[in-house]
Amino acid sequence: MELLKNFLTYLSVEKGLSRNTVDAYFLDLKKYLEFLSSKDKQFASLSKSDIIDFIEKLRDEGYSISSICRIISSIKGLCKYLIIEKIIKEDPTENLQSPKKWNRLPKSLSFTEVESLLEINPSIHYNPTTIRDYVMLELLYSSGLRVSELVSLKLNDINLEAGFLRVLGKGSKERVVPINIRAVETVKRYINQQRSEILKNRRSSYLFVTSRSKPMTRQRFWQTMKNFGRRLGIELSPHTIRHSFATHLLEGGADLRSLQKMLGHSDISTTQIYTKVTTERLKKVYTKYHPRS
Repeated sequence: MELLKNFLTYLSVEKGLSRNTVDAYFLDLKKYLEFLSSKDKQFASLSKSDIIDFIEKLRDEGYSISSICRIISSIKGLCKYLIIEKIIKEDPTENLQSPKKWNRLPKSLSFTEVESLLEINPSIHYNPTTIRDYVMLELLYSSGLRVSELVSLKLNDINLEAGFLRVLGKGSKERVVPINIRAVETVKRYINQQRSEILKNRRSSYLFVTSRSKPMTRQRFWQTMKNFGRRLGIELSPHTIRHSFATHLLEGGADLRSLQKMLGHSDISTTQIYTKVTTERLKKVYTKYHPRS
């Protein structure tokens, strides 16, 4: 475990990765460490065959392709570190074929589903934390933020007069994201009313807070989203809302470069998956309505 701790410190201090990213590396590599332990092997005694066996084990256990790709990426990062530190001489992950991350299209909601979700009137709920959750949902669809970016927002990150957010995304890269008028008005009301009720004269720099004056956690908001979706009979997660934001913008005529900047993608190839999503939707419409399809 000492080697793993040193690697995580390297990621945090020298690579400047965020706490969430370092935590994800830890969880991925902990799985791999447990796998090696079951084979009576040391963490540093990496071999390509062991890694392939581990990937097969993950597949057998039902891990999604995106999760497997992430875990492989974590192992590759570890191997590069071991070479830098001269702990190993050859990289066992070199030429290792990863499963395609996007063999399945991202799930997104239809316009009707989004409207049904956002038309729920939170004012009938007198609990200020419930209204807070609806405001977070409204802002999430308006901006397309990652859930970690949403819960990390601070009061000084949001400019309600100009209608934009300042977001610190992956790799500590800052970007500016516009938000619509409806979201601006919703957030204003929340700040002036429910946020003060939740804090009860206490102070916090975060936009979305709990009764303990702490920022909302990702896990808590994930659960909240699931509950919202359950009420409407749809599968819902923060990722679903982010994908819906991107897909609906493209369908409305947005260009890829602008969408890339709003989503905070470092590589436009990541953004291009949404063009495939919209193409698939067009195919479904064509098949359903064309008389000779």
